Amino acid sequence: QVQLVESGGGLVQPGGSLRLSCAASGSIFSIYGMDWYRQAPGKERELVADITSGGSTNYADSVKGRFTISRDNAKNTVYLQMNSLKPEDTAVYYCNARVRMFNLEVGDYWGQGTQVTVSS
Repeated sequence: QVQLVESGGGLVQPGGSLRLSCAASGSIFSIYGMDWYRQAPGKERELVADITSGGSTNYADSVKGRFTISRDNAKNTVYLQMNSLKPEDTAVYYCNARVRMFNLEVGDYWGQGTQVTVSS
């Protein structure tokens, strides 16, 4: 099996920064795309940013120019650097990874989520 563990959430003032991390572990042969999603109270989960194994990135319009996704393939870890945070960025942030395991099965795995609260 595969486990994803997120860290780095917390309370920050508007205009501040946070860096989220998500480390994958388990029976991993390779990892394809890695993504960050978020879900605010009363809203649907939305894609924030994604990154391919080759490093190509894609961002939601609401975070372009403020958030940066990156990954360390040697550590099976994806990061989300969040700058110029706004109250509307408040949500639970989840990472997702598409993983090929040693038995060659491919599956999508989710982390447990980390709370980000932007408030003065």
